[in-house]
Order: sequence, then structure tokens, then C-alpha cells
Amino acid sequence: MKVFTAALMAAALTLAAPAHAGPQSIDVSIDDIQFHNPAIRIGQGFDLKAGDGTREVLVIGGDARIAGRVERDVVVILGKAQIESTAVIEGSLVVIGGTVAAADGARVHHDLFIIGGFEGSPAFTPGGNHVVIGTSAMGAWFRGIVPWLTHGLLLGRPIVPWLSWVWMAAGIFFLVNLLLNVVFDVPVRAITITLRATPLSTFMTGLLVMLLLGPVCFLLAVSVVGIAVIPFLLCALLIAAVLGRIAFARWIGMSVVHQEDDSSRAASFRSFAIGSAIMCVAYMIPVLGLITWAMAGVFGLGAATLAFFSAYRRENPKKPKEPKVAKEPKVTNDPQPVTLPAAPMAFSAVEPPLAAALPNGGAMPMEAAVPREGGSYATPLIAMPRARFIERLAAFALDFILIVIVAQALRLDPYSDAPLGRLGIVLAVAYHVGFWTWKGTTLGGIICQLRVVRTDGGPLHFAEALVRGLTGIFSLVVVGLGFLWVLRDPESQAWHDRVAGTYVVKVPRAYPI
Repeated sequence: MKVFTAALMAAALTLAAPAHAGPQSIDVSIDDIQFHNPAIRIGQGFDLKAGDGTREVLVIGGDARIAGRVERDVVVILGKAQIESTAVIEGSLVVIGGTVAAADGARVHHDLFIIGGFEGSPAFTPGGNHVVIGTSAMGAWFRGIVPWLTHGLLLGRPIVPWLSWVWMAAGIFFLVNLLLNVVFDVPVRAITITLRATPLSTFMTGLLVMLLLGPVCFLLAVSVVGIAVIPFLLCALLIAAVLGRIAFARWIGMSVVHQEDDSSRAASFRSFAIGSAIMCVAYMIPVLGLITWAMAGVFGLGAATLAFFSAYRRENPKKPKEPKVAKEPKVTNDPQPVTLPAAPMAFSAVEPPLAAALPNGGAMPMEAAVPREGGSYATPLIAMPRARFIERLAAFALDFILIVIVAQALRLDPYSDAPLGRLGIVLAVAYHVGFWTWKGTTLGGIICQLRVVRTDGGPLHFAEALVRGLTGIFSLVVVGLGFLWVLRDPESQAWHDRVAGTYVVKVPRAYPI
């Protein structure tokens, strides 16, 4: 009834105001308590005095003191909520990562939910559920993270110099890394050597591993059987990342102070200590600290991956190819030796006695440029020359034009309002995977005389073609770095070629389709 009377009075005052009067502020008070807009504070505290009211309160990274009336809920994240005896909260009180101090007489009409600590009076009881997870020490620890978030993470630096607990955490990490540096000296040394020898390759490999982690885990999960492999894969990547960061610190240290002997443990400890000190200083500088942390992760993960594959190849070397043994010429009973002319001549001009003395009746074995009967070639695809970047780019451009034409005809372009307007990328992947599985190339590859073959010389199956197509998307989205890798790779392989284990070769013009 009071609310209805107050509303009628406000309407009457509005109608009774002169026409020429400007806008006026009207306060509606109920039981001498004024309700205003919701109170939202981020990075600072909020104080609601006795006799005042607000609709609801949201405080993030600050403390809240409630002595008045709140119409709805009070939510405090990473802070302390001080509820005075005169406080009335019509809704619920939620505190995450902090503590609650409630005085006698404070009222919460609905639920109380706390992740942290509760320091209220035993007589304090909310109107709904009462859930408290943690202790006061836990809540104080959560509140201590707030300065690191505001002065550290938001500024792009892992270390805030004036926070003591940050230095304690940094010291623990240093001791753990130092212990790992001593215990795993051999693998860390191998990672450091790889990082020093091929820094660009390690950076690209680190990016590739991080990009492929999600799709690989997804494919393993889809296969159901591979679900058991996912934890081992994640643990292996975690170990590789940790050892890679240690090797990155050692690499930085030996770049500042030259290390003569890589196998010297004392010199390795010195390099690790110098590199860790330099990285620690960089971590305190805004923006540069976050960049240093990210670069250490990428370089370390890439170097650890390359070092692992190098060690695997040393333990499991490829079988050497058997040398071809030349056929011995047939021995004839003719006592007169056959003398070949010094200058080359056509076999059609060779005299019959000479032709009879040559193997196979004078027939010369032909090269791979001439096909055998049935359309196959004497030289396998894997022995063909690797395709150049410009040739692969031309084939990709032709395939792209063809896919765009088909997508426009089927209204699969991304700007179309058709229901299938977003399936252009699916069409592109299906086109490449289908043609690679069927013919080992695409229409653009046929025009540019290109073929795709596995590194063991066999044709592509559907599984290899699908992996190559999916990873080709990542080679394209990272500013095309995966495709540009062909320019510096010794085997002219792109990122998706290395993942799928394939080569792109150049075939003769008359090669059968």
C-alpha cells in the first residue's frame, strides 16, 4: 500500500509541475530508504551506509561493507564482505575467493554461498541454504591474488616486485628447475643444442605442436580407443614444456657468457643461473614479461619435440638401401673381342655382330620418361623430383578458383543466407581429401603435373589424406607459414606434409592420370 501511495504522489507531482520547468530529479523513499541503480565496482571497494539502499551489489577485486538495505543479491569476487548488524539483504549473499564477516542482527533472506572463509556470529543464519567451502586462510590467500591480477597480469608481467608471495613462488620454481637441470642434464643438453643449432625450426615446430594439440586430442577422443592415450600425451607435452623452458634459460645464459664445453655440468649450471636471472628481470617489465614467458614456452616445446625425434631416429635408423648390382655381360665363344666406337651412335647403325654381343640383343634399357606397358612407370613416384613452391602455389590457385565457382553455384559462400551457406570449408576439405585418395592429386595438380606420395613410396589412403587436409587448414590460418615452410625445408615439405608423412613431386607431362 505504501508503494502504491508513493507512486500516486510521484505521478501527481509530475502532472502538477509547470510546463516551462526543466527536468527534475525525484527520489522515491520507502521507509526512509532510497533505492538507486545497481552498484558495480571492479578493482575497488563499496560501502553501503546504514539507512541507504541499492538494488544489487557486484564487487570484483575489492571489499564490500553492507550496512544498509539491498533489494536483490550481493556478489563479491576475490574480496571480503563485511555485513553489519543493520544490513538487510533481500536476496542471496555470494562470496567467491574471499571471506564473510557477519555481525549479530544482519539478515540474509535467501541463500549464503561462500568459497573461502566465514567469520560470522554463530547466531547468524540465512533464510535459505548455508554453504561454506574452505577456511579463512583460504579466503585471505585468494584475496592476496588480487594485487597480482591488477598490477601483474593486466600489465603483462608475471612478477610483481613488491609482492612477497610472488618472490616465494618464483624461488620455488627456480629450485625445482635447478633440480631438474641437474638430474636430467643429458636431455636438457640435447634440447639446448637443438635450440642453438636451429632456432627458427624450433619456433615453427613449437607453434605447430600447440596448434595440433587440440585436433589430435579430438581425433583420439572420437576414436574411443585413443581416449586412454590422451593423458599420456598431455603428460609427455608437460614434461617437454618444462625441460624446454630449462633449456631455454640455459641457451640464454650461454648466449651471454660463452660456454666452451657443452658436457660440463659446472658450465651448464652457470649458463642456467645466468639465463634464469635474465628471464626473472624480464618478467618484472610490463608487456616484455608476458612476451618472454610465451617465447620461452614456444621455443622450449619446439626444441624438445625436435630433440625427441632426433633421438628416436638415432635409436631406430632407417634400413640402408641395397645397392643395385650391375648385370654381368654374357660371355660369347667368339675369340675376337668386340670394340665399341668412341663416339656415340644409334643402335640402328650397329652391325649385327656387335648387336649380338650386347646384352638383350642390343636393346638399351629406357629411363622413367618412357612408360611401360599398361601405363606404369619404371621409376616410382618417390624418386621423382620434389615440386617447387611456385608450382604448388599455381596448383593451389587453380583448385581455389574451382572451389569458389562450385561454391557460388551451390550457394555455399559464407555471405549467403542459404542454410548451407557456411559449408564452403567443408566442400574444400572434401574436394582435396577425395581427390588425394582417388588419384593422389587434384585437378590443379594434374594441370601442373604434381602428385602426392607417402614418404615410404606408397599411395595415399583416406586416413593420410584426411590428416593432410585438416592440418592444411592450420598451415593456412597461421598467416600461411605452414605453406611458406616449403621454401626452407630440405625436402620441400609443408607443415601438413610433415604431419601426414607425404611428398609433393613433379611428374613428366605424359604421366598417366
